[in-house]
Formats: sequence, C-alpha cells, structure tokens
Amino acid sequence: MAIHGTAVIHPSAFIEEGATIGPECMIGPFAVIGPEVTLGARVTVKSHAVVTGWTDLGDDCTIWPFACVGEVPQDLKFKGERTRLSVGARTRIREGATLNTGTEGGGGLTSVGEDCLIMTGAHVGHDARIGNRVILVNNVAIAGHVVLGDDVIVGGLSGVHQFVRIGQGAIIGAVTMVTNDVIPYGLVQAPRGELDGLNLVGLKRRGVDRAGITQLRAAYQMLAQGEGTFQERAARLSDDFDSALVREIAEFILSDSDRSFLTPKGQK
Repeated sequence: MAIHGTAVIHPSAFIEEGATIGPECMIGPFAVIGPEVTLGARVTVKSHAVVTGWTDLGDDCTIWPFACVGEVPQDLKFKGERTRLSVGARTRIREGATLNTGTEGGGGLTSVGEDCLIMTGAHVGHDARIGNRVILVNNVAIAGHVVLGDDVIVGGLSGVHQFVRIGQGAIIGAVTMVTNDVIPYGLVQAPRGELDGLNLVGLKRRGVDRAGITQLRAAYQMLAQGEGTFQERAARLSDDFDSALVREIAEFILSDSDRSFLTPKGQK
C-alpha cells in the first residue's frame, strides 16, 4: 500500500492493502478503496463511496457518496478475468453512479475521458469508451461496448443500446432510447430515438462560424434527401463540401460499426 504523506484519510475509511493514494487526496468517512485502485493527485472520494477493481482515477477527480466505481461487469459471460477501468482527470462522478470494468471479450477496458460529468444514478457499462467532456445526465444507462465521442451530452433517463457509437458533439434528448449509431453533431430525441437535426447550440458554443454551420446544414440535407442510399450519400459528402466537420461526419458513417444508423427524419 502506498499512501502519499499529504493525503487526508478519515479514520473510518477502509483502504485495502495494495491501493495507491496520490498526493493531497481526500478520502471521506466509510469510503472503501480496493487493493488495485490508483488515485492520482488531489482526488476526492466522499463518504460511503466505493472505488474497487483494477481502477485508475486521474488527477482532481471527485467521487460523490454511494457511487460504485470499478465493480465487475454485469455480463453473464464474465468469469472473473482481470479487467480494468480508467477515468480521466477532473471527471466528476455523482451520487449513486456505477461504472464497471471491462470484459475479456470486449478488450478488457472501460475508459472514461477527462472533464466528464457523470450525474446521479448514471451507469457506464463494461467496455464502453467515453470521450472527453462528456455529460451523462441523471439515470442515463450506457450499455456495454458503447462509444461516445468528445463533447457528447446524453439527457436524463435515456438509454444507449450496446455497441452503439455516438459521434463527437452529438446531443441526445431526455427520455430517449438510442438503438443505432448517431452521426457527429447530431440531435436525437423522441422515446424511440430519431435523428432530428444538428446540435446547433453545441456547434455555436464550440465556436463554429456561420459558414461552417451552413455547410453542415447543407450536408445534413444531402444525407436526408439526396440520391442513393444513406451510405452512398455519405460517400459523396467529402467531394461536395470543403469542410473538416463534414468530412468527420462522412468518415464516421463510412467506418466499421456493429449497428446501423439513425437516419434523418423524412429521409427518402
């Protein structure tokens, strides 16, 4: 066990032999830290939280009460293999959230990026790959093997089906079930998720200018109403538009996936 001399640990916290506690960490009352856990600098684990398994938390993370971080996956095929959870710096994990380690068949790693906010009651399933600055609102369920790009927001009480990919900058409205891949910067809503446009607010917040948004809108209309199949339309985007954001959408659609896509409403 390696506990840095500047760490502050409540007497009732339970730190198992083998854990690594970084400088200036704060461990609250009745918190549990497992034997294969590594906490970076200035990590705060509040009262009654559990961090276990082969789990690494980056610098300045905060874990709120009753969160359970690093427990074994909820997968019937799991037979006790040594698998891992990695959480990036400055990520906040709120009350009652659960994050599981990976599975051998899924690559053995569940990863969460930097500066994420995982709100109360949210779940990150085994082998999920969560990008940077992602927000999972209250009681979101991220199934196994899901991939979320940077800056994705998933609204409260939503569920994302296993193996689904959600591209960078997309937003999912509250109480939405996402069963297929979502293009970068897409806007998805409705109980059975439908691609309903672009995340214009998110694009403006990240500083995309009017000309860039105009090109994205035109590309979206081509995906919705152009000639040929959805994949054929995507293949033409890079030729028809001089835009890095449009190319990102085209490459996302044309890359390998285990799911089909949510396509624009009203697509011909």
